[in-house]
Amino acid sequence: STVIHKLKILQRLCVLNTASQVSVSQAVLPLVINTWSFKRLALKAWSVLRSGGSAVDAVVKGCAECEVYQCDGSVGYGGNPDETGETTLDAMIMNGDTMEVGAVGDLRRIRNAIGVARAVMEHTRHTFLVGESASIFAENMGFTAGDLTTNESFSIHRQWLNGNCQLNYRKKQNVSPPASKSCGPYKPSARFQDERKDRHIDIHIHDTIGMIVINQKGHVAAGTSTNGARHKIPGCRSRVGDSPIAGAGAYADSTVGGAVATGNGDIMMRFLPSFFAVELMRQGMNPATACETAIARIKEHVPCFFGALICANATGGYGAACNKVQGFSQFPFMIYNSELNSAVQKVVDCI
Repeated sequence: STVIHKLKILQRLCVLNTASQVSVSQAVLPLVINTWSFKRLALKAWSVLRSGGSAVDAVVKGCAECEVYQCDGSVGYGGNPDETGETTLDAMIMNGDTMEVGAVGDLRRIRNAIGVARAVMEHTRHTFLVGESASIFAENMGFTAGDLTTNESFSIHRQWLNGNCQLNYRKKQNVSPPASKSCGPYKPSARFQDERKDRHIDIHIHDTIGMIVINQKGHVAAGTSTNGARHKIPGCRSRVGDSPIAGAGAYADSTVGGAVATGNGDIMMRFLPSFFAVELMRQGMNPATACETAIARIKEHVPCFFGALICANATGGYGAACNKVQGFSQFPFMIYNSELNSAVQKVVDCI
C-alpha cells in the first residue's frame, strides 16, 4: 500500500508538472527574439504583431529598423566598407510556413536590404540575387537608390589604407606581395603554405542583426541583415558571408522553430549552424542545448572562431549560445513575449 501511495503521489506530480509546462508554453507566444542589444528592433517587431501583422512582416520591419538607424555600424548604409571603400549589404528572410526564402548579397545603392530580400521571395521564383543584378532588381521593384557611403565609412577606409591595409582577408603568405605588409594588388605566391591556424580578427568588424518571430498561431519567420565583414574582398561579385544563406545565417520551420547566427560568417557558413540547430530541436532538444551543440560542432574544428546563435522552438521556448574568445565571453540578445511588458535583454555565458 505504501508503494501504491507513492505511485499516486508521483502521478499527481506528473500531472501538475505537465499542466505547468503547457501553461508556460501557451503564455510565451507570440515571441520576438533578436541578436545583440538592439531594443528598438524588438519593440518594432512586437508593434507589428500587435497591429495584426504577420511573422514575416514583423521580421522585415524589425530588421529594417537596424538598417535605418545603422545599429553599431555593422548593419545598413555607411558601415563596414570593403577594400575599395564601398559599403554593400546582405540580407535574407525565411517564411517557416511555406519554407520560402528571399535573399540578396553584395547589394549596392539600396538601403533596405531586408525589404529587397522579401521582394525576391514574393515576386520571383528565385531564392538568392547577388551584386549588380540584385540592385537593378530592387530599382525595378521601386526601391530608392542612393549612395551608401558616409563620412564615417569613408574615414574607416582611409585609416585602413594608411595602416597598410591591416587587417585584411588575404592569406598573408599565399599572395605576393605579402598581405601582412601591403595593400596589393595581390597575385598568387610561388609557394602555397597551410594557413588554417586561426589568426586574430577584430570581433567588432563583422556582426549581423538576426531576428526570429513566432506569432500567436505558431507561424515562424527568421531574417538577417548586415553590411558584412569590414574590408572584405570586392569585385564584380564580392565576398558574401553567412547572413543571406539559408541554414547558415538563419533558418525557420513553423513545425519546429527557428535559429539565427551572428559572427565570423566565413567560418560559420561551413557548418550551417542555423539549420543544424533547428534539426536538433526537431529531434526534441531544447533551444538552449540546440544552440550550444551547434556552436560546439564548429568549435571542434575552429576553436577560436567568433560567433553566436539564438534559437526558439515553435512553442515559444528560447535559448542562445556563443563561443568564448578573447574579448567575447558573453553574448547579449533581446526577448519580447506575452509575459513581458517590454523588450528585455538576456545574456548568455559563452562556452
